[in-house]
Amino acid sequence: MNESKAPVETMNDYKVPTQTTIGHVHLKVSNLDKALEFYCGLLGFELTTTYGEDAAFISAGGYHHHIGLNTWYSKGKPAANPRSVGLFHTAILYPSRKDLAVIVKRLIDRNYPFTGASDHGVSEAVYLDDPDGNGVELYRDRPKEEWPIKEDGSLDMYTQRLDLADLLSELDK
Repeated sequence: MNESKAPVETMNDYKVPTQTTIGHVHLKVSNLDKALEFYCGLLGFELTTTYGEDAAFISAGGYHHHIGLNTWYSKGKPAANPRSVGLFHTAILYPSRKDLAVIVKRLIDRNYPFTGASDHGVSEAVYLDDPDGNGVELYRDRPKEEWPIKEDGSLDMYTQRLDLADLLSELDK
């Protein structure tokens, strides 16, 4: 079956407002304690509230929640197959390059494995999996004026190896 797809710009004339953000992600986990140890104990999120024994809500900076964690349908279950349909990763945006360096150093010091580390031109990112195999991207955006632009004016995003030593040198500044 050969389906013809209309270009995205002709499918809908509605555009989401430019100030729109993604408020939170809610993850199914197999073990709430392990998930909290990862997101709060390792990454440093704050527990804002629990919902019984099967759900927790965590945040950065006192927001009601950036991440919801629950075991409602997943308690004790195996991780989802990474080759099936579902969430690719959750991306956590750090405010500065130094803040990204701090968490990368924390992960290295605790021997937490990375699944990747990339320079995308517009951002720098490290990738890892949470205890349930959910992909997590920790990144920082470069200032917009530093984004690589093609001759036609479009973004020139790419994936190159991230120089972790250079990133970690931010800790000495």
